[in-house]
Amino acid sequence: MNDPIGDMLTRIRNAQMRGKSTVITPASKLRAWVLDVLADEGYIRGYEAITGADGHPAIEISLKYFDGTPVIRELKRVSTPGRRVYMGVKEIPQVRQGLGVSIVSTPKGVMSDAAARNANVGGEVLCTVF
Repeated sequence: MNDPIGDMLTRIRNAQMRGKSTVITPASKLRAWVLDVLADEGYIRGYEAITGADGHPAIEISLKYFDGTPVIRELKRVSTPGRRVYMGVKEIPQVRQGLGVSIVSTPKGVMSDAAARNANVGGEVLCTVF
């Protein structure tokens, strides 16, 4: 797999289109850090580390719905393995004029765009969520 974060985001999008309550993805530290930001911002209920059917570690993500519609309306990958997107603290984009969130990988950890501005650090923009 070339793009594990992109794979996880696609699994979340597909599960929400099908109306699933949970989705399982292979485990990694970066995926868990991205899910921490999504949970802190209220886009998912949470996640749990489990052992997959094949014996490998996995993460079970509990998706969040409001009146039957997914809370996450749009989930886009910004930085890909073929095209990394790095931005300074002043260039970090606001998603939908502050209603959405950019998830940024910084030297101080993976955090939301608002937290990165408060910490005065830039980094790699992983994805945007609205």
